[in-house]
Amino acid sequence: MLQISNAVTIPDEELELQAIRAQGAGGQNVNKVSSAIHLRFDIAASSLPEFYKERLLALKDSRISKEGVLVIKAQQFRTQEKNREDALQRLKTLILDATKIQKARRPTKPSRNSQKKRMDKKNQRGQIKSLRGKVV
Repeated sequence: MLQISNAVTIPDEELELQAIRAQGAGGQNVNKVSSAIHLRFDIAASSLPEFYKERLLALKDSRISKEGVLVIKAQQFRTQEKNREDALQRLKTLILDATKIQKARRPTKPSRNSQKKRMDKKNQRGQIKSLRGKVV
């Protein structure tokens, strides 16, 4: 069971974990041991609250298929256990990040004093540059 928050958990039956062979360097071990983990999670068929489902499905993430299945491939570590923990942790992080509500941005204007300072600095810089010209 994956604990997302105090009220939200994902049962193990909804998570499909499959061991596969990892890519990349690993010496003789890489061709014999299936240490990478494919985690498949069907968002629409899960027991997550509707708010969580809507936010996850609205994400523009290449790991989420058109059918609403999230696929995470964990192959960072050499052992299957660590890769399993990594995949579950990444799923938890993705869900928590998707459900964070962004603070509304209010557009601001520069103050009159800051505008005046900016223009004064521009004029001062222009005068310095004009003094670099040829002496007549």
